Amino acid sequence: MPECSDCGKEVDLTNLEKIDNKFVCHSCLYQHHKPFEIYPIGYVENLLERGEGFGLKGSKAQVSKIRLFNTQKPFLYKLEEEEWITVVYYLHKPRNIQSIFSRGIDRKKVGVFASRTPDRLSHIGISNVKLIKIEDTILFVRNLDAINGTPVLDIKLGQKSRW
Repeated sequence: MPECSDCGKEVDLTNLEKIDNKFVCHSCLYQHHKPFEIYPIGYVENLLERGEGFGLKGSKAQVSKIRLFNTQKPFLYKLEEEEWITVVYYLHKPRNIQSIFSRGIDRKKVGVFASRTPDRLSHIGISNVKLIKIEDTILFVRNLDAINGTPVLDIKLGQKSRW
């Protein structure tokens, strides 16, 4: 079993994050706070795979489907009247996290919080997307920066993205 680089305890891999090529346990990272229980409301369906650099390759032109569970149908009332929505999702295929790196848009050296990297401790992603149409519980959107199979956590009224 690997050791936490901060406290030295042996910890199961499911309770570790790899940050700057070192293992850090969840107890050290989150100061013994317990995780929240969050349920998905649907998932992303598209042809996108993990991209490199700024955003996902092809995400701007790609039309993605957000397949909501049937139980979410009542919450879609009047959503078709909106042009932009914000999608909150879970980054379910995390990679190693670098605390400082050159961000993709301008190569400026920054920390995770000064970037749009998907490689972050919370594993939460947010995209402002253009709503194209809704068919039953399927939302067709453009500009979604998420890969196929990504769990969707929430949808909110959005605004035109500057990205």
